[in-house]
Amino acid sequence: MRYSYYPGCSLHSTGVAYDKSVRATFEALDAELVELDDWNCCGATAYMSVKETVACVVSARNLALAEKQGLDLVAPCSACFTVLNKTRALMDELPEFRQNVEASLAEADMTCKFETAVRHPLDVLVNDIGTREIASRRVRSLEGLRVACYYGCQIVRPARAVLEDSEVPMALDELIGALGGTAVPYPPKVRCCGGMLVATFESVAQRLCKELCDWAGSADADCIVTTCPMCQANLELLQNRGNGRPSRRVPILYFTQLVGMALGCSAADVGLQHNLIPLNFDFPEMVEAASNVE
Repeated sequence: MRYSYYPGCSLHSTGVAYDKSVRATFEALDAELVELDDWNCCGATAYMSVKETVACVVSARNLALAEKQGLDLVAPCSACFTVLNKTRALMDELPEFRQNVEASLAEADMTCKFETAVRHPLDVLVNDIGTREIASRRVRSLEGLRVACYYGCQIVRPARAVLEDSEVPMALDELIGALGGTAVPYPPKVRCCGGMLVATFESVAQRLCKELCDWAGSADADCIVTTCPMCQANLELLQNRGNGRPSRRVPILYFTQLVGMALGCSAADVGLQHNLIPLNFDFPEMVEAASNVE
């Protein structure tokens, strides 16, 4: 299996642990990621509300590059996933707008049919590779680890990363469970973390993150796993700011960090050294052969 890979700005900077763990996990599953050559910023979700045409052109350039590779495009960042898919949708819905975008691409001698599928790593893992296949390749177990699975708001709506209930998604919970972990009941799994409000109304983002961490604490979760670099940063950094701090710090991991460790990747391979709040858990080696996993 081969996929185009769009890391986006975050995964080459603050979200480097996500980049490392996605690459390590896919490699462990014999799935090849081909990073787009000369990719650019997706424009981010905020830019869409400032200069929509320019934002779509910026995003469309990445889609044009992916189209040349002829592979599905994997975008781990929830914002990138959303913006790239939104651009594709707008091109289908607004013909005149599409003409403007295509004219801008033409100035750079580029064309795009906007047919390349933009996918999230969670979708690829559970639908292309399959939870059962991933479980059969376990080298370590997540047994004893209680996990709050946090999807965030962007990969469940409007463009769903996985075709399931957008209010109560379960794909990530089932993946963690298949690897031996316990996905604790976590009702706020699709609530917003505050996103870019951290730069404008930080107190609001603080409150939202505190509620998410408190809920995980009340479920006696050992950690929260997320699918988004903005969510990871907000939850990790904001849970200890302001009044009403949580009784304990909750480790915030990318879901691919846990999957990668279960598949035998090292802590360095999945970037655990980059997490500010360490996860105190010894990943036990599998006692029974992986082939015996039901």
